[in-house]
Amino acid sequence: MSEETAGKGRTAARRHPGLAAVRERWRHFWRQVSRRMPKRLYARSLIIVIAPMILLQSVIAFVFMERHWQTVTQRLSQAVTRDIAAIIDMIETWPEEGHAEAIRIAQERLQLKADLLPPDPLPAPGPKPFFSILDTILSEEITRRINRPFWIDTVGNSNVVEIRIQLEDQVLRVFARRSQAYASNTHIFLLWMVGTSLVLLFIAILFLRNQIRPIQQLAEAAEGFGKGRPMPANFQPRGAEEVRRAGLAFILMRERIERQIEQRTAMLNGVSHDLRTILTRFKLQLAIASRKMDVSAMEQDVEDMRSMLEGYMAFARGDTAEDSGEFDLAPFFAKLEEEARLRKRKLTTEIRGTPLITVKPTAFTRLVSNLTANAFRHAGKVEVMAVHAARTLTIMVDDDGPGIPADRREDVFKPFFRLDEARNQDSSGTGLGLSIARDIARSHGGDIMLEDSPLGGLRAIVKLPA
Repeated sequence: MSEETAGKGRTAARRHPGLAAVRERWRHFWRQVSRRMPKRLYARSLIIVIAPMILLQSVIAFVFMERHWQTVTQRLSQAVTRDIAAIIDMIETWPEEGHAEAIRIAQERLQLKADLLPPDPLPAPGPKPFFSILDTILSEEITRRINRPFWIDTVGNSNVVEIRIQLEDQVLRVFARRSQAYASNTHIFLLWMVGTSLVLLFIAILFLRNQIRPIQQLAEAAEGFGKGRPMPANFQPRGAEEVRRAGLAFILMRERIERQIEQRTAMLNGVSHDLRTILTRFKLQLAIASRKMDVSAMEQDVEDMRSMLEGYMAFARGDTAEDSGEFDLAPFFAKLEEEARLRKRKLTTEIRGTPLITVKPTAFTRLVSNLTANAFRHAGKVEVMAVHAARTLTIMVDDDGPGIPADRREDVFKPFFRLDEARNQDSSGTGLGLSIARDIARSHGGDIMLEDSPLGGLRAIVKLPA
C-alpha cells in the first residue's frame, strides 16, 4: 500500500468515525475467529471440506422448504379446501334429502369422508405443534376460502386430518388423508441429502488423512533432524506430487549436510593428527634438552597448546555424528558429586521426575560438565536440579559466585570470548566452554539461558526435548 493510499484511508477514517469503528470491530472479530481456529492442518482441511458442504446444503434445504415443500403443501391444502367448500355449497343449496348424495359424492369422488353432526359447539382449540407447516397453511386456506368457524386436528392421527366446519344448523365433519393436504415425502429428500453428505464426508476424511499423513511424517523427520536424531526407518516420500517433492528435497538436503559434516570431521581429524605429531616431537625434543637447561616454561606452553587444540577440535567437531540414546541422570549426578569432593566444592543435586532421558549421551555429558566446571571454578557452593516432565528436560545450575552482568550474558556464548571481570577464565582456558554447551543444547533442539541465581551468583538454565 502506497503512502498516498494509506493517507487517503486515514483521512476517510477521520471523516467517517463510524466506518473506522466498524472496521475495527470487523478486525477484532476475525482476530477472535483466527485465535479459536484449530492449528493443525488436518482439522483445518476438514473445515475447508465440511463448511462449504454445510453451507450448500443449508441453502438447498432452505430453497427446497421455501419453494417446494411449502408450495406443494399450500396447493394440496387449497385443493382440499376447495373440495370442502364445494361440499358445503351442495349441502346448503340442495334440499335436506340431497345431503346424503353430497356425502356420497365427497366420499366416492373427492376421497373425503364427510358426515353431518348436530349443531354442538366446536371443540376447544388444541395445543399447536412446535413446527407444523400443515396446521398453519390449512388454517389460512380455510379462513380465506370458507370463512366460517372451524376446528382442525392435525396432531391426533398421523395419517388422517380431521376438519370441522360450523354451518347454520349443523356441523360438517370431514376426514382427509394427510397426504391429500401435505407433501409427506419431504423427509425422504432430507434423509437422502444428509445420508449422501455423511458418505461424502467419510470418503473425504479418508482421503485427507492419507494426504496429510506424509506431511506429518515429513515434519517429524525434519524435527528429528534438527534434534540430531536419525532418519525414521519407515520414512519415504508419499502423497501428492508436491509433498513427494518436498520429502525428496528434504532427504537430499539431509544427505548433503551429513556429507559436509563428514568431510569437515575428516579434515579436522587430519589437521588434529598433524598438529599432535608436531606437539609430540616438541615434547621429545624438550625431554632431551631438559638435561642441559630449564625448559619448564616451554613444557607449560606445549601443554597449553595441547589443551587449546583439544578445545578447538571439540568446538569445531561437535557431536553431530552421535546417535540419541537413553541416559540415566542418577549415576551421572553421582559422578558430579565425586568431582565436587575432589575440587573441595559443595554440590547439591536433585532430580524431579524420571531420571531416564533420551539424549546424545556423550554430548549431554559434555554440556552439563562444562556448566558445572564453570561453576566450580568461580564458586564454592553449587546446586544442580533436573526437572523431567511433559517430554521436556530442564536443568538448572546455580552457584554463589560473582555472577555475570546482565548486559554481558549473551557475549559469553561467543567463541573465544573472555570476561576480564567477575568470571575471568583461567590462563589455560580457551573461551569455548559455554559456546560448546550452547551448541550441544541447540543440536538437541533446546537452548541455554543465563539468569540471576537465588544463591547470589549465576543460574544457567538448560531446556531440552527429552
